[in-house]
Amino acid sequence: MEFILGKKIEMSQIFDEKGNVIPMTLIEAGPCFIIQIKTKEKDGYEAVQIGFEKLKEKKITKSRKSKPYRYLREFKIKNEKFKINDKLDVSVFKQGETVKISGISKGKGFAGAVKRWGFHGRGASHGVKHEERTIGSTGRRFPQRTTKGKKMPGRAGNERITIKNLKIVKIDLEKNLLAVKGAVPGRRGTLLEIRG
Repeated sequence: MEFILGKKIEMSQIFDEKGNVIPMTLIEAGPCFIIQIKTKEKDGYEAVQIGFEKLKEKKITKSRKSKPYRYLREFKIKNEKFKINDKLDVSVFKQGETVKISGISKGKGFAGAVKRWGFHGRGASHGVKHEERTIGSTGRRFPQRTTKGKKMPGRAGNERITIKNLKIVKIDLEKNLLAVKGAVPGRRGTLLEIRG
């Protein structure tokens, strides 16, 4: 199984052989190092813990001596042989392969239902005053309360999102860069989990 951690750099675009524009996201992926291996006998499941972005000597506290990385994530594995301190880089992926990318989306703060859920609001005429962006009625005659899960105003964004079937357009081994077709969640600098 292929997996790595990365950081979103920016969005860009390239042209294919036919002259079509392909939107893409540049990701600085790895190098990551295996820190811990979990086994079925000891932990009850098989997984590896990897670290990304080594901390500077000044910032390493006593509790982080054994794991001096800014980001730590765990990936489940099956019958794969890894050793501690093994290096993972973009060479685990191939150009044209599809990947699944997870990250935290941009936070948009407290938003109304029109922005948060795409409601179209009320009509602009026939006695409707200051109601263009309201959600209208929220309750029913029975059970005389608002149903749980009703789409209403609230905090928008800042959620974990996974996007599947993103095609790898280019790989740069020297600079540890992955170019993926389309958009990925988050702002610039967001930590991303990339799985093959």
